[in-house]
Amino acid sequence: MATSRRIMATTACLALLVVALVGTPLHAFREDREDDLLSRIQREHNLVKKAKYEIRLARLKLLGGAGACEKDDHDGCSKSMSAYLELMNSSWKDLNSSGRNAVKQPSGFKELDIALREDVYFLDDLRRRMPIEDAGGLDPVIHEADKIHNEVIDALFPSGNPRPRENKPAPQTPPHFVAGRIG
Repeated sequence: MATSRRIMATTACLALLVVALVGTPLHAFREDREDDLLSRIQREHNLVKKAKYEIRLARLKLLGGAGACEKDDHDGCSKSMSAYLELMNSSWKDLNSSGRNAVKQPSGFKELDIALREDVYFLDDLRRRMPIEDAGGLDPVIHEADKIHNEVIDALFPSGNPRPRENKPAPQTPPHFVAGRIG
């Protein structure tokens, strides 16, 4: 009898929990809006956070420009793409002037690296979908985004060469492995 009441109580609690979760919308994520991001950028004094907001706004400009490019709105496409590049350059300048070491404190630098890498792939894909006569207009945008990306990579990984090895003698071959013989 006590077990049956426990089962009923547990079932009732689970039912209430399900109703509560299904009945209320989850507001964990909201879409970025241009006016909201612009006001945040203007208010922000932390250069790393400001750079992150600029990256998010640049993504909106890129998507808007891609939509304009696909609709053959050349003026809208070029305006959005130049706004995109301006925001990415501004983000990169903000990160550089923040005084942070990208190797030791990569926050912001990593986000810019990832965004630029994804954006270059997105722009390459967009160029392939566009008519041949219009695709050349994206080349300067891709080139500039790739240039900024290379600068970010250089900041994150300052020496492209591996560390020089110390002068250690090569390990001696054990005598039982000499000339292909074991033992």
